[in-house]
Amino acid sequence: MTNATIAVGYVARIQPGPEARRLADAMYDRLLAELEALPEEAWGAETVCAPWTVADIVRHLVGAAKGHASMREMARQARHGKKHSAEHDGNDMDAMNALQVADHAALAPPELLDALRSIAPRAVAKRMSRPRFLHRIRLPNAPGGSTASGMPAALTLGQLLTVILTRDVFLHRLDIARATGRALGSIDADHEGRLVADVIAEWAERHGQPFRLTLSGPAGGSFRAGDGGPELSFDALEFCWLLSGRGEAPHPLVETRVLF
Repeated sequence: MTNATIAVGYVARIQPGPEARRLADAMYDRLLAELEALPEEAWGAETVCAPWTVADIVRHLVGAAKGHASMREMARQARHGKKHSAEHDGNDMDAMNALQVADHAALAPPELLDALRSIAPRAVAKRMSRPRFLHRIRLPNAPGGSTASGMPAALTLGQLLTVILTRDVFLHRLDIARATGRALGSIDADHEGRLVADVIAEWAERHGQPFRLTLSGPAGGSFRAGDGGPELSFDALEFCWLLSGRGEAPHPLVETRVLF
């Protein structure tokens, strides 16, 4: 955790390029290391992403990575999402996620590990090589289903490819750690801390209110915006958990959520 308080306007946002790829690769590498250390019985633990177990989260991540690695596979999943969105409160992303889990339901934990280990590098490489002019495409964020209140209504394809998919892997590491009672294997300022700072900058921009925020832990830091405002203090990982909509917002500013 850094001691100096950072004005959020000076936080450099994660942009397409080497840093974005470094972070994406690192989140997969760290997730794989944590999964390799899980005892077999832990894969059946229930997670906050009901009705998913730990194994189901990995099934989702394998399916999602296959979509990121192949435009044809992504199109197949997207068609399914639109066709079956009504079964998921109108949320086509939830329908896509359910398909990803179902597609890999027959895979046991060792097979899931092998599948994720194989596809993750290709998924990152393809994500980071998409033409930049496509990054401007706006994508609606479907309400209903698992989408928490307070989420942005839309995002750009560039945001999705560059940082949000990396945040997704990071947050699912937290889901798995909480479900299994195990600590994250690696947390540091250069990786998780960089993601957290980017999240805070986006959150601050979205609500536009002054604040003082202290986040504890290796991924934490001190942030401020404007003059005055509430003084907030959280564990850095817990704060990301709350901003994702996985818990009750303990302060009105935390009701402004951020996509993971």
